[in-house]
Amino acid sequence: MKKFKRFFALTGAVLLILLYVSTLVFALIDHPAAIGLLKASVTCTILLPVLLYAYALVYRATRKEDEDSETGN
Repeated sequence: MKKFKRFFALTGAVLLILLYVSTLVFALIDHPAAIGLLKASVTCTILLPVLLYAYALVYRATRKEDEDSETGN
């Protein structure tokens, strides 16, 4: 399980770095589609950590309930 968590943490970090780089690139290029891509990139940069945090909270809550039911409490 520890390797699983590390893999997803590394994947999330790489995705965030790529989103930061893409945001910078879209802000600097002069193309008609750049503003739409910039908005999408900024939105994903905000939403990805929020969704990852929410997933972690739900996982912790459901895991806690599973452990409680196994012990018979």
